[in-house]
Amino acid sequence: MAREADKLHAVRTENERFTVTLIPVAAQAVTALMRITGLSKTDTINRAVQVYAFLAQQMANGKEVLLRDENGNTERVHIV
Repeated sequence: MAREADKLHAVRTENERFTVTLIPVAAQAVTALMRITGLSKTDTINRAVQVYAFLAQQMANGKEVLLRDENGNTERVHIV
């Protein structure tokens, strides 16, 4: 039987359709990302989910998410 962690890394060979209802702040974030990136709604959401999965995996492995500004100031990002 496959471990739960292995299921997360399974490679799908076909697209899968989801229907989701976004809360207003999430819908606004998608719109802002579309405007910033020029990507479609589908591409924006696909990339956002991939980035979140990457960050969640890194944090599960004990790493921290840090942002550094142009002056070299570093800030820890808390994702809840």
